[in-house]
Amino acid sequence: MADTLSQNSVDSASTGDEFVLVNSEPRLKIPNNGDSVELEKNLTEVLEETKTKMADSEGSGDANTSSVDSAVAMETMEKDQSGREKFDDDPDVSDDDSSNESEDEAEFTLFNAVTYLGSATVNAPRSEVEMNRNMAEMNNQSHMAIPVVLSVPSTSDGTVRLIDPTTNTDIATYKIHYIVFCARGPMNTKERECFAFTCSHGETAESAIFQCHVFKCQRPEAVAKIIYTFANAFRKVRKRSNKEVESEKYSGNYFRFDTALEFKEEDSKGGFATCPKDKNVFKFRCNLEKKMGISVQQMANRELKIERCFGLLICHGRSVKQNDLHLIDMLSMGYSPDGKTYNILGTWDPTDPHFQILNNETPKDTRVFLTIAVDLVIEGIQEPVRLLIETKAKIYPQNEKFWYFTKKPHKEQFYLTLKEIESKPDTAKKFEVQSVESHTEMERKSKLTLTLSPNRIPPEQIKTPQELSEGNDLNDSDGDEPLLSGSGIVSKDITDEFLLDKWREALEKWQSDLSTRPKTVPALVRKGIPEALRGEVWQLLVGAQQSEEMMEAYRILITKDSPCEKVIERDINRTFPAHDFFRETGGMGQDSLFKISKAYSVYDEEVGYCQGLSFLAASLLLHMPEEQAFAVLVKLMFEYKLRHLFKTGFETLHLNFYQLDRLIQDRIPELFDHFMDIGLESHMYASQWFLTLFTAKFPLFMVFHILDIFFLEGKDTIFNISLALLKMSKKELLSSDFEGVLKYFRVTLPKKYRNPDLAAELIQTALSMKVSHKKLRKYEKEYDTMKEQELQQEDPVERYERENKRLLEANMRLEQENDDLAHELVTSKIALRNDLDTTEDQCEYLNKELVTSQSMLLDIEEEKKRFESESVQLKEVCRRELERAETEAARNSAIIADYKQICSQLSERLEKQQTASKEDVQRIKVQVSKCEKCSQLFSPDGAIKDIKLPPETPASPSLTEALATVRELELELAQTKLALVESECKNQDLTHQLNAAISEIQTSKNTWFTKTLNSIKDSRTKKDPKD
Repeated sequence: MADTLSQNSVDSASTGDEFVLVNSEPRLKIPNNGDSVELEKNLTEVLEETKTKMADSEGSGDANTSSVDSAVAMETMEKDQSGREKFDDDPDVSDDDSSNESEDEAEFTLFNAVTYLGSATVNAPRSEVEMNRNMAEMNNQSHMAIPVVLSVPSTSDGTVRLIDPTTNTDIATYKIHYIVFCARGPMNTKERECFAFTCSHGETAESAIFQCHVFKCQRPEAVAKIIYTFANAFRKVRKRSNKEVESEKYSGNYFRFDTALEFKEEDSKGGFATCPKDKNVFKFRCNLEKKMGISVQQMANRELKIERCFGLLICHGRSVKQNDLHLIDMLSMGYSPDGKTYNILGTWDPTDPHFQILNNETPKDTRVFLTIAVDLVIEGIQEPVRLLIETKAKIYPQNEKFWYFTKKPHKEQFYLTLKEIESKPDTAKKFEVQSVESHTEMERKSKLTLTLSPNRIPPEQIKTPQELSEGNDLNDSDGDEPLLSGSGIVSKDITDEFLLDKWREALEKWQSDLSTRPKTVPALVRKGIPEALRGEVWQLLVGAQQSEEMMEAYRILITKDSPCEKVIERDINRTFPAHDFFRETGGMGQDSLFKISKAYSVYDEEVGYCQGLSFLAASLLLHMPEEQAFAVLVKLMFEYKLRHLFKTGFETLHLNFYQLDRLIQDRIPELFDHFMDIGLESHMYASQWFLTLFTAKFPLFMVFHILDIFFLEGKDTIFNISLALLKMSKKELLSSDFEGVLKYFRVTLPKKYRNPDLAAELIQTALSMKVSHKKLRKYEKEYDTMKEQELQQEDPVERYERENKRLLEANMRLEQENDDLAHELVTSKIALRNDLDTTEDQCEYLNKELVTSQSMLLDIEEEKKRFESESVQLKEVCRRELERAETEAARNSAIIADYKQICSQLSERLEKQQTASKEDVQRIKVQVSKCEKCSQLFSPDGAIKDIKLPPETPASPSLTEALATVRELELELAQTKLALVESECKNQDLTHQLNAAISEIQTSKNTWFTKTLNSIKDSRTKKDPKD
């Protein structure tokens, strides 16, 4: 993770000297190193003791003496061929091997007798005050100090290591580029033996946590040596061998593709001939159909399969935008027979208006740049990969003949960097594109940039810590080239711990009542608004925090055409070229700046677009989105009256120049006289100050502070800052001639204020040089009087001619506006006519639909009436059926009641007969038991014995009669039982019929009507198709 707080950008980097990046590598400021004489003395003692102890160790011959007390002296360690670490005087390594290593190739430096006191989380990682407080607290309170061996790397890509001296294992490690600040304890305190550094922990800027790690040495002079070693580590970059560079280039997700480009055009035989090429310039003929062939071959890393060509585009020029490219027809695509090269063939008609420049003859000794874009769909990559090939062409007449030429294709190499994204384990790997660079583009960057890679960083002389701290004062004359706009690093750090609390209280009050500005705001603004709050506070100061209408207007304005578009496109490349956000041609920053400038030129037609607006808009874009930046820009131009400076004739600007001259004459008369003597006028140096609000040349941290005060106090701030600049540069200006003064304003003055202390002094001087409105109005009256006198003394003819010219220009402008309005009127009428025709067609269609719906409604109403009559009839039928069912149910209930009564009577009768029969049987048994002969026939339980009877004798008549009576009773009993069973069966049958009837009645009550209606509808539906 790159430390987001140490990036070399305005948005995320600090302007303080504590920690900056030079060529993407950090530098360190070493504070509190004490007196330079004392430091020099300490360093001399250190070096002398180092030499003495190293001599002692060599003389002893004991290998164990190689580890000397590194609290004063250090031993450089390097890696042998096997990769292990060793001291320079390791007896296992020969002198020849060690002599080949130089100091620059040493890996790290060890310091013994160092104690780790602990760490603490800090909110201001670059605050020296907070670091000193942590050192004092831990030095006084720490009872768990840990003795360690401190390993400091010699290059900026190394790691600081804390090593356990007993086990020689790592306790903790810290990447050197995560360390954002380093300092030692104050010399006049007991913390002079301590030093500390702040390290960033976390993967992102939002999750980063800063910890201050505090150490203590046994001897104070060793601290200077450790700080000195840290300084060297931050300033050095390890040199890599060519083998390392090559292995890194083709390892991991780094891929190389070689492309070959050739053109063919129609010949006289009806075929296509290869276009010749002379010194990398293709030769085309006019009005001939052309074919373009591109072959792509992967040269390094694992194979990536090209699935298809998504598009083939072409355009004249280079560094073109997306909307400039035009799609051409593809004839074929696919791999060659050997499967190594992917070939694409396309064709285009040069007579197409889009390719007009490529079809017009080029003048002598001129060339046309040509850009070809190939979009490839590659397996495993989510989005198409675009390869941009740039070449040159020269267009000749149609009948031109070429006698000497070559037919070699144009070749280009592309380097594709991919990043693997998370995917399911069973699926193939997925990648996303990190970058696509061509060999030509990389060479162009290497020529334009002095330090494109670490290997190209020029050697830098190593200085002592004291020289480093003294070298922070920038030299004002470090070259004749002017300072690029957008330079300077803006810090997000806040050294005042209570400043954020004050701003939070002020903003809470302000947000609760936007109409009233809190009383504490002016004083806070003059100190400088914190970078993180600038966007919000600027909108509150200008009153643009609630500008929804203006934001909505901006979204409409950017869709309209502006006559100033070409001028804007030319100027945006000159706006803040030193800033990363606006550096890339066609990038997000330049695109946003173009849209804002274009929108304002359409919004304010009287002013349109003038040079200088883009710098102000760019400053706003660095702190807020496009819509809000446009709203603030409109407020500044209208309510702060900046637009008057850009009006035709620049009359207000000349008035401001006169006012500035008069202020210089009153406040700095010697400088005014000097300017008059050398013939220097204020517009020669101050025009950019007024038109761009000092944003064009000065460092950004100073520019934003000036804008803070301008938003607070208004246009008078320009006069205050101008007077302060002249006053602080009075000595240099008085000693310069005309050319020297102009060069000073152009080159030296902006560079002078790269020093934050001088910039802060300038702001304080400007705040103390208040310009009264009364005096400015007085100068304005003087200027008006002077102009009237000039007009009176001027030749009337010239005055009338000038007035006539002005009126003609106004008339032309009004006529242009009239034409534009007439065009808009005609366009709007045509649009209204088209809308009206569309509306009439829709109305006619809706009328037809209405008629159809009405007829359907009548049919439905008739059907409804018919269904209602059928419903009434069905209800009557259901009523009658219900009455009949209820009557039948009542009759069945009566029958059931009768049956129950009969059954109960029969049961009673049966019981009586059974009782009587039992009594008769018992009586007969008693009579039989009395007879001796008869009793022998029965057992005690009443059963008949199986005995041989004597010859039958005639039975007595009474007995015969009794037996007959018994048989009759048994028969009657059997009949009674049978009748009882029949009655029970009938009873069950009647009960079942009753339940069925009740269920049928209930069913008829609930669903009879619905079923009837459904049956009628079904019959109706079946009947209609037949009809």
